[in-house]
Amino acid sequence: MVADVCSGAPAELRHRQVRIFQPTRNTMQSGGAKMERWRIDFDILLGGGRWENPLMGWASSADYNQALRIGFRSKEDAVHFAEKQGWDYYVQPPAVKRVPPKNYGENYKYHPGQLRICKTK
Repeated sequence: MVADVCSGAPAELRHRQVRIFQPTRNTMQSGGAKMERWRIDFDILLGGGRWENPLMGWASSADYNQALRIGFRSKEDAVHFAEKQGWDYYVQPPAVKRVPPKNYGENYKYHPGQLRICKTK
């Protein structure tokens, strides 16, 4: 049984499109903890009642699902949940993590035409 039949949500919110993805780590993070988790985010509704607050200049919205984020342990769990809710979804493939090789000796290797590290003190 689909959950949207008995949820009481408005008809325009029943078949929302959601994005299932694995978030990348923040640039301020060095570790890889919680990077195996998957998340569901709602796409922005066209004509979803967005406006700019004249007092503070903040962006506001009448769409209460826009700020909702749901986390899952695996992609299959997220897909199963979206199908159970009756949402249209698409799965964004995870970004490939590229770690550049770091070698301390490269700092002092001679490269013709390239400046070396020059310290003045």
